[in-house]
This record gives sequence, C-alpha cells and structure tokens, in this order.
Amino acid sequence: MQQDLTPETYWDRILHQPIQEDCPMRRTLELLSGKWRLYVLYVLCKASVCRFGALKRAIPGITSTMLTHALRDLETLGIVHREQFNEVPPHVEYSLTEKGLALLPVFAELAKWGETYLDP
Repeated sequence: MQQDLTPETYWDRILHQPIQEDCPMRRTLELLSGKWRLYVLYVLCKASVCRFGALKRAIPGITSTMLTHALRDLETLGIVHREQFNEVPPHVEYSLTEKGLALLPVFAELAKWGETYLDP
C-alpha cells in the first residue's frame, strides 16, 4: 500500500478498478493460492524455525511431495528461507523471511474473522 493512502482510500481505489493482471489484490491471491501454501505459512508463523519432518507432522494430510513443492514455491517467492546444514546427519531448516513475517498481521486478521464468524 502506498504510504500516502489510508487503508480505506486504498481499498476504495482497488474496489473501483477493473481486475487486471497487475492488480495487487489479484497478485496477492495468486501468491497465496494453492491447497497447502497458507497452511505451511501458518505453521512457520507459529515456529520461528522448522525442519521438514516437523512441518510434515504439523500439517495433516500433506504428502512429502506436496510439502516440498509448496516450500520451493514459497522460497522462490522470497517468503520462506531455506537453510541447509551439511553436517552429520544433514538437515534443512525453514523459516519466514522479512517478506513472510510481514504476513503476520494478515494472519491475525484472518484469525479474528474466524473467531467472530465461524462456529467453534
């Protein structure tokens, strides 16, 4: 969001523009789309650093292939950082980048919405 616009003004501007490829809302939705990306981000928000196995255990129903795919996509987008440790045994740790951490307020708003409008 441009610094000189209030959230209300920005939202009003977005609502009255035709949907185009460079629309920030469309690009954000595409970035976060997919069955597993948001879930992976949510787990990484809760843990500052997480290994692959811990991520897989925390996300019921995800296959290793799908987790690898989601992590690679998020790494390519600059949202997740992957650090490989070449020691015995070798392992990899994942964490959110600064860009990924900027999503925390979005998750907080989603949680508030869920608490307000979804049945327990």
